[in-house]
Amino acid sequence: MQQKRTEIPTMRDKVYKSYEYVLSEMEHHYGARVHLLADPVLLTQLARLCEPDTVQPEVNYLVRDLYESLVRVVIARELPRREVEVRTRMFAATEAGVWRGSLLDPETRVVTVGIARAGTQPSQIAFETLTRLLSPHRVRQDHIYMNRETGADGAVVGINVSGSKLGGDAAGCIVLLPDPMGATGGSMDKAISIYKGLTGGAPAKIIALNLIVTPEYLRTLRDKHSDVTVYALRLDRGLSEPDILSTPLGQSWDKERGLNERQYIVPGAGGLGEILNNSYV
Repeated sequence: MQQKRTEIPTMRDKVYKSYEYVLSEMEHHYGARVHLLADPVLLTQLARLCEPDTVQPEVNYLVRDLYESLVRVVIARELPRREVEVRTRMFAATEAGVWRGSLLDPETRVVTVGIARAGTQPSQIAFETLTRLLSPHRVRQDHIYMNRETGADGAVVGINVSGSKLGGDAAGCIVLLPDPMGATGGSMDKAISIYKGLTGGAPAKIIALNLIVTPEYLRTLRDKHSDVTVYALRLDRGLSEPDILSTPLGQSWDKERGLNERQYIVPGAGGLGEILNNSYV
C-alpha cells in the first residue's frame, strides 16, 4: 500500500539561510589578513611531520592529512555561498522533505597553483578537494617551477623561475597558493606577481596556504602584497631574543626572527621539498 503524502504549508526553516563559519585561531598582531590556526590535532600532526625520524611514506600521509584540513578551512571561510532548496528522499512522503540553506556556490572559479617542489602535492590535494565540491570545469590547476638561488655561503640570494604552465587568465578567480614553508616570502612574492600581471583582469582573491610561516615571510607579504590573505598552521620565530619570545605574536614584529643564515625556518621542518621527494639537491 502506497504511503499517503503529508501536505503541509510550503514555509521552509530559515535557520541555515545565514550562518557564520567560526575559525579557531591564535591571537596576533600581524594584521587581519593573517590567520594562524589554533587546532591541537593539526599542530600534533605538524609536529610529527617536523621530527627527523619521519620519512617517506609517512611524510606524504601527513602532508595530505594536513592540507586536506587546511584546504577545507579556506574553502569554508573564503568561497562564496548561495541559497538553495534540496529535496531529500523524504519528499516522496511529505512536502516538508525539503532542506533550505546556504551552500557553496558551485560556479565559483578557483585556480590552485602547484609551486614546485614542495607545493606540488598540496596543490593536487586542493584540486581534488575543489573538484568534489564545485563544478569540476570551474576548477583549474596551474604549475610554476622555481627554486632558490644561493651564494657561495649557502645563503639565498634570489628566486629563479624556470618555467610555468598556466591554463589561462585568472580574472575574477580565487587563486590558491598552497606552499608548505613560508620562509623568506621570495617564492610567494614571485608567484603572486605572476597572477597579478596576467592579462584579462585581476583575481578576486589571492590566498596563501602554508603549514609554517615566519615573521619575515609575513613582513614580505605585508610590504609587497598587502591584499593577499594567509592561512597557516604555525608561526615559527625560534631565533628571536628570549625577551621577544615571551611577547604576544607580532607585538614586536620587526624584532622577531624565524630564519637562520641560510634562510631555513627555525624550529621549522628542514627542507620539506627535499624530504617530500627524497631528492636532496
